[in-house]
Amino acid sequence: MSSVLFFDPACQKPYDTRTLTDKATGGTEASVTRIADALGAYVMQHNRTVAWERYLPVQRLGGIEHVVLNRDSRALPLVRELFPSAQVYLWVHDQLNPGSKRARRLASTAALLRERRVRVVCVSDSQRRGVQATLEQVGVADAVRALTIYNPVDDLLTPDGTPVDAASLVFFSSPNKGLQFTLDAFVALRRAMPDLRLRVGNPGYKADHAARLPGVEYLGPLPQARVHAEVRGALCTFFPNFVIPETFGLVFAESHALGTPVLTVDCGAAREILGNPEEVLPLRSAYRAYERLVAPLPRALRDVPARLAARAGLFDAFVERIRAWRSGRRPRAAPDPRFLLSTVSERWRELLRG
Repeated sequence: MSSVLFFDPACQKPYDTRTLTDKATGGTEASVTRIADALGAYVMQHNRTVAWERYLPVQRLGGIEHVVLNRDSRALPLVRELFPSAQVYLWVHDQLNPGSKRARRLASTAALLRERRVRVVCVSDSQRRGVQATLEQVGVADAVRALTIYNPVDDLLTPDGTPVDAASLVFFSSPNKGLQFTLDAFVALRRAMPDLRLRVGNPGYKADHAARLPGVEYLGPLPQARVHAEVRGALCTFFPNFVIPETFGLVFAESHALGTPVLTVDCGAAREILGNPEEVLPLRSAYRAYERLVAPLPRALRDVPARLAARAGLFDAFVERIRAWRSGRRPRAAPDPRFLLSTVSERWRELLRG
């Protein structure tokens, strides 16, 4: 669909099809690349200086009928200037709830959202509820429609029979998405099961300054193929993140596609994407107690609240679940048809045709 353009005004560095195989890639960038490539669409990035195939620096381009604006509605004036007759879609990948900083940014562009009758594409129903409430608060819900299209998982990601190491857990996400809490929980897990290991990687756009702990190996930014290989052989993806609720959670969907269950908490879209309550622990109130312990303490004393939380039983549910999975009750995981690239790209085609 050469009349379609994805416009990214927010990426930290340029990316394209090669990035998926050569470098660590964030979930948003991976999703934009997969969908744009599946549609044969152009991609423009605010910080790209050299064109590569359909990936272009910001410029005027003839024949564009649809512009998918990634993340930030404040780029709408530039999109209107470059592509005045195009239908515009705002693809949001972040939580957008009434009263939040992102909601205020959206409100600053309310007139243009209404003028262009922008359609807002959300990546889960969980996220869309907050977006819809924000559109109503901003006063544009009568003209601006929100809908859900899930993020895509490569159809080729399937279980391949890789032997599972029952002592291996993996955390592959930006470290600001609950890594410190994950490490505190892992200390409690390892106290109960001393042979456990946690392998930690990240997409490369946030520095990792976490403490070095026994049993924890920091792998740094990894290309997706390396990440997938690590996930295939793990007992589970361990992701108890309360800090930044996942709007979709590509780490969830890709883990299942690879045949690996996830142990996480009921936050953001986790329950919607995973679908299996055995993988999603209801610990929100317990985490609030942990936060109250941690907040007043300097980083050097982080082990204190971790010990207190362990004594209070906050981590008992993680210990029980991991023990059960190691003893033969590990849940089965498989690719979810809702998230296959072939399914998701067809949803985009339907939207653009409509």
